[in-house]
Amino acid sequence: MRKPIVAGNWKMNKNIAEAIDLVEAIKCDLAQTREVEVVVCPPFTALKACSDAISDTEIRLGAQNMHWEKNGAYTGEISAEMLRELFCHYVIVGHSERREYFKETDEIVNRKAKAALAANLRPIVCVGETLEQRESGQTEEVVTSQVKGSLADIGAESMKSLIIAYEPVWAIGTGKTATPEQAQEVHALIRKVLAKMLNQDVADGVRIQYGGSMKPSNAAELLSKPDIDGGLIGGAALEASSFVDIVRAAKEVVEA
Repeated sequence: MRKPIVAGNWKMNKNIAEAIDLVEAIKCDLAQTREVEVVVCPPFTALKACSDAISDTEIRLGAQNMHWEKNGAYTGEISAEMLRELFCHYVIVGHSERREYFKETDEIVNRKAKAALAANLRPIVCVGETLEQRESGQTEEVVTSQVKGSLADIGAESMKSLIIAYEPVWAIGTGKTATPEQAQEVHALIRKVLAKMLNQDVADGVRIQYGGSMKPSNAAELLSKPDIDGGLIGGAALEASSFVDIVRAAKEVVEA
């Protein structure tokens, strides 16, 4: 059985003091949670403070982005080794906002994922279609292409350390959410693509998160679907109570 993973993507929010307050509040309820893997992804400036705050807990630290090179003349960038030095376990790559605003391609996402894996970081690789693509019936084509391109030449053993997040772009920060049936359909498609790329055993072992406006009111129904293994949480991760409630929903699904 795949262990659910709920990761909070704080995006460009929270100064250091606010980040500490949030993570301390999350710790009150989730410090020793083991049934669900809990990850917080603060902005770069707050990584060290949050790393220190969760050092004695089961909560894991993630970053929101990284460069694919180990070092060099890449002004403003952060390497996987730098993130590991702060005890990051995870890093988000290919988020739709990175793809849209910073023109990241599947090839760039692939290079980042490989660099993360080489540094013993677990990449959370994001894929998903826009509203225009969904309405024109291109969801399967777009998501399949992104999975194949973003995960090209990543072997079966490395795939065990990788997370995929399906985030329908039209449902991010809009309040809209894919129905549980819509989300499950695409999660099942992703698993089918992975089986064709590698094999069914590998595909069955990869955790696939849902990343489109998951919140306490819809988490249980989404997480109960057979191919949805957690959530990549945006807005609802900025308040401890809502993030904790989503993790609790995941825990209840495990225990059901």
